[in-house]
Amino acid sequence: MHTGSCLCGGVQFRIDAALAPIKACHCEQCRKAQGTPFATNTPVSAEAFELISGTDLLTVFESSPGKQRVFCRTCGSPIYSTRDSLPDIYRVRVGLIDEPLAIETVAHCYTA
Repeated sequence: MHTGSCLCGGVQFRIDAALAPIKACHCEQCRKAQGTPFATNTPVSAEAFELISGTDLLTVFESSPGKQRVFCRTCGSPIYSTRDSLPDIYRVRVGLIDEPLAIETVAHCYTA
């Protein structure tokens, strides 16, 4: 079990599953959405992701056809992204997880 929250604490969630290895994405959209050189994500099944609080604070932005980015409208923290082609997978932003992580980064995408 893992817990996480946004910067303001309004959005809180729980993940009831082991975390998959981290993937760092360096594509232009991820860099702009995070305001950093890359986004760090872990795929989580929708079934294992439970929103504890902040449903009313979530805003969805379709950054490209079929890809939604979900973030806290109060503090702007990105929470997760989804794709229409993989509706049961949330790409959760690793920096939001409260506990120390015992997983490694296994891939860096869009680095060429």
